[in-house]
Amino acid sequence: MKNSEIRELSTQELAERIDAEAANYKVMVLNHAISPLENPTQIQKLRRDIARMKTEMRRRELNK
Repeated sequence: MKNSEIRELSTQELAERIDAEAANYKVMVLNHAISPLENPTQIQKLRRDIARMKTEMRRRELNK
């Protein structure tokens, strides 16, 4: 997910998306521990997307 796409989301949608992606991340890491994923870079990409979304949330909090 690109930063421009993240900025277009409303604050509520962004919070929901963070929660959903964080849950997806935990499941993916657990599944990878049990049996290796075909493409383990997906975990890294997901973790970075979550960080981008959290950064945008924090930016919005500070700009209020």
